[in-house]
Amino acid sequence: MKKPVSTLLQLAYWILYAMLLAVLFFLLTLFQRPPMSLGQWCRIMLGFAVIPGVIGFYSFYRFLFPYYLRTGNSLSVALLALLTALLAALAGMVVLTVMLNAKYLTNDGLRGAISVAVPITFIALVNGSIGFVIRGFESWFNDMKLKEELTRKNYEMELALVKSQLDPHFLFNTINNIDILIEKESVKASDYLNKLSDIMRFMLYETKTSRILLAKELAYIEKYIALQRLRTSNNNAISYLLDGDPGSRTIAPMLIIPFIENAFKHTNLKVDGAVGITFSIEESKVVFKCENLVEPRATPEKETGGLGKELMERRLALLYPGKYELINTFDEQRYRVKLTVEE
Repeated sequence: MKKPVSTLLQLAYWILYAMLLAVLFFLLTLFQRPPMSLGQWCRIMLGFAVIPGVIGFYSFYRFLFPYYLRTGNSLSVALLALLTALLAALAGMVVLTVMLNAKYLTNDGLRGAISVAVPITFIALVNGSIGFVIRGFESWFNDMKLKEELTRKNYEMELALVKSQLDPHFLFNTINNIDILIEKESVKASDYLNKLSDIMRFMLYETKTSRILLAKELAYIEKYIALQRLRTSNNNAISYLLDGDPGSRTIAPMLIIPFIENAFKHTNLKVDGAVGITFSIEESKVVFKCENLVEPRATPEKETGGLGKELMERRLALLYPGKYELINTFDEQRYRVKLTVEE
């Protein structure tokens, strides 16, 4: 929720709260004889309802709700809520003592002080609870907006991926190379054809979910690299290294392949070391590195395999907020990408 809207929501609540106090004062003037003056009422309400209400509301709004989101511990939140309300009541009683007179809360001894403290504590709790609910509504609204944006971005990504991965030039070259192999090495041609079929199946069916097994993503990448190897007779053009076991880890689908596509798009596979790809699977993160020799006419810093660089970074920010690092470097000969994703 945007800050101006949040501010207006809080302002609306305090206006309603002030109206409630005004109605109470009006009712009091109808039944009390002689009626209490407005100044006296304002001084009493300042310590009895306003100060405790404000302290309770914003303590719950700014501190207790975020604490609850972090810990999920309802019991500790309840205890902190009660403690906050008691401190708010104490602050209100101090204001009452100052605004009225030093003996106001001690005329009836401890029983009198408690009789005043209990309703003030209740008022602080009520205001705090409302602040908690309002913050919860804002958090829910923000989550809904974030999910809508993520859905929209994923849809844009899906369209971009279709354009990128169903590149007619890539498909034509792959099918043509397989066709050549059929007469010479039919077994090898069949293997490559199965890989192409698996890639198409993966793109059409496996990417519909928000998370997939990292092992499946890596299998897709390895098949894609194998098809790229088919395009060249240079066995030293492409290097691929996987360090670590993906196990049962999951990842957002098609998160890495656009960077790999970009590498193959802007290089010459006739050159040794044209593309180098490494994955390092560590205890709490996955590190992906890709580098490629760049042809002079290419501008990889402005492209990412047909997906705009901003779109890729935005998708990462939505899927892994605060849990990723993307570094791009280009030194006129090699373009390097390093992506770190934390669990």
